Amino acid sequence: MHTPLVARCVRGLESAVAAEVLSSGLGVVTDLRHREVHFRTSRPAPQLRTADDVFLFAAERPDVGTTKHDLHALAELAELTDADRLLSLRRALTKTPHRLTGIDVSASFLGRRTFSRYDAEDVIGPALARQLGVPYHSRRTGAASPPGHWGWRLTLDGTRATLMLRINDRPLHRRAYKRHTIPGTLHPPLAAAMAAMADIRPGHVVLDPCCGAGTLLIEAALAQPEARFHGFDLSPDAVTAARANAVDLPVGIRRSDAARLPLPDGEVDRVLCNPPWGSQAHARGLVAADPTRWWTELRRVLAPDGTAVLLLPDPDTLAGALRHDLTPLHIQRIRVSGAQPYIVHLASTDRARRRRATSQASGGAAG
Repeated sequence: MHTPLVARCVRGLESAVAAEVLSSGLGVVTDLRHREVHFRTSRPAPQLRTADDVFLFAAERPDVGTTKHDLHALAELAELTDADRLLSLRRALTKTPHRLTGIDVSASFLGRRTFSRYDAEDVIGPALARQLGVPYHSRRTGAASPPGHWGWRLTLDGTRATLMLRINDRPLHRRAYKRHTIPGTLHPPLAAAMAAMADIRPGHVVLDPCCGAGTLLIEAALAQPEARFHGFDLSPDAVTAARANAVDLPVGIRRSDAARLPLPDGEVDRVLCNPPWGSQAHARGLVAADPTRWWTELRRVLAPDGTAVLLLPDPDTLAGALRHDLTPLHIQRIRVSGAQPYIVHLASTDRARRRRATSQASGGAAG
């Protein structure tokens, strides 16, 4: 039996989630939408690392419109839902006899509406609860749902209203290793997508010169434990947090200035980093005095055939990379926590030229 599922993700990572579904043999991708990847699988609940969460597809109808007067039509989704089948599927996928004591609903929509997400939740939620014969917990109060309440998700994208049932008790993006955090810490699924883009191989030396709480290195180590991982940060709090989070993984964390790393020239095969140029984390030490030193040091430690995957706040930041003979192989804009940064995959200019030449030669041969 092929179960229809929906993976929710950061805006801009839809293709990364689809690639993970396909590369891991989880199933067949059937649709890509705003922050959603629809696919079918016959395997147990997939633990997709690039997705925020995974849901069972329940029902769909046309979007109800933009006014509060139209909301009553959302109750139709409860009537279209085969609730008993979904509950059985959830229990089968998770392999645990979860007892259902109630439900809650989380809603989101695109575009301007004259209603709030709570208004939408409080229409579909009671309708589902009546069908299931259990209590409904409204999120409007801000109080956490009682134990045993299963989460449903409602999305309105301007074309469709889609209802889904969360498979797990907690969202996938809440990682068990995340024991400690610091301001500006990276969203784990985003870190996983960046690690996948880096194409880390066994034996590679992987560096994060501004590692923060260690999220990027941890996600990379979970994906490829046979590489060697080095993380540095000037903040003692960051070093403490990263060491605690990576305690069971082959990740070394030390305190150092990102512009003066204790590594030989050309030592590093892959760089993964969210440089401190955002609104939550700011440059310190030598980099604060001269940001170009960050690029100089990255170029020094990077092997001739090495690459770097960075999260940059805007395209203007790429000027530093270009001045240090680093060329973008791929640029992907995303939206996370209200910001719209760019994932940038960089290589030395010589390597990028060789890659383009090889690609053009292959294209010519194919033609």
